[in-house]
Amino acid sequence: MHTQRMAVSVLALLTLAACGTESGSGSGSGDGSDTVQSDVPVTGVAWSVDSLTVGGKKSGAPEGSRLEIDPKGRAKAGFGCNHISADARVEGDRITFGKPVSTQMACDETTEKAEKAALAAMDGEVTAKLSGEKLTLTTEGGDTIALSEEKPTDLVGTRWAVNTLLSGETATSVPADLPKERVPHLTFGEDGTVHGNSGCNSFHGKAAVKGSTIDFGPPAGTRKMCPEAEMEVERAVLAALDGPATYTIKGSTLTVTSKDGKGIGATAAPAKSEGTQEHG
Repeated sequence: MHTQRMAVSVLALLTLAACGTESGSGSGSGDGSDTVQSDVPVTGVAWSVDSLTVGGKKSGAPEGSRLEIDPKGRAKAGFGCNHISADARVEGDRITFGKPVSTQMACDETTEKAEKAALAAMDGEVTAKLSGEKLTLTTEGGDTIALSEEKPTDLVGTRWAVNTLLSGETATSVPADLPKERVPHLTFGEDGTVHGNSGCNSFHGKAAVKGSTIDFGPPAGTRKMCPEAEMEVERAVLAALDGPATYTIKGSTLTVTSKDGKGIGATAAPAKSEGTQEHG
């Protein structure tokens, strides 16, 4: 239940972001005096959740908590566990949202507490203030969610931890209970290569980057057998890294999609852990 309510809250915030995209463009249905105005682009920008304040108590958001809305008005969000999407619109600085769709993974206790805090902070009508690269959403009761615009992370040299498997319009979360050394990841090199772990085996191969496309060559690597859950993830990851693909980076989130619709979603991971899982 609280997952769906969280999705509604997320949508409210994302809809608000869309409202402030075109400063002075006349979008929105208010008289313009109370419509959120933006001095940075908002639609298509990844927002990182900085903190939640509920009942006067401030707490940090789970690592990887992000919000964004695409130019078509489709909202996508996550607080480090489930993936949420829905349609949304705004009137002035008041928010109306559609029915959200969410994955139903069980989350760890810390994440669930943060989700509950987000629900409490976003319950009911909300208003917002956008100042530079900071966005603050406030309920009538004074609870808030604070966010910051994420700058695009460099594709090359970043260790990307895969957390989502894509197949056409379907997005599936990588199982949260995978052993740490089996969480798939990849790193692109300046020499046109890619290496990492696909969920069971380590791999390396060619990855020619040009514009918004990557042409993956056949990967080489180890050939161990792992439990079926890990092998299933590996097959999905390798399917996305096969031949020509397109990629986008929004904040610290990378999406790679092959020509047949197979793809992955990944998040920039701390560089200090690079190399610790290559042969696990």
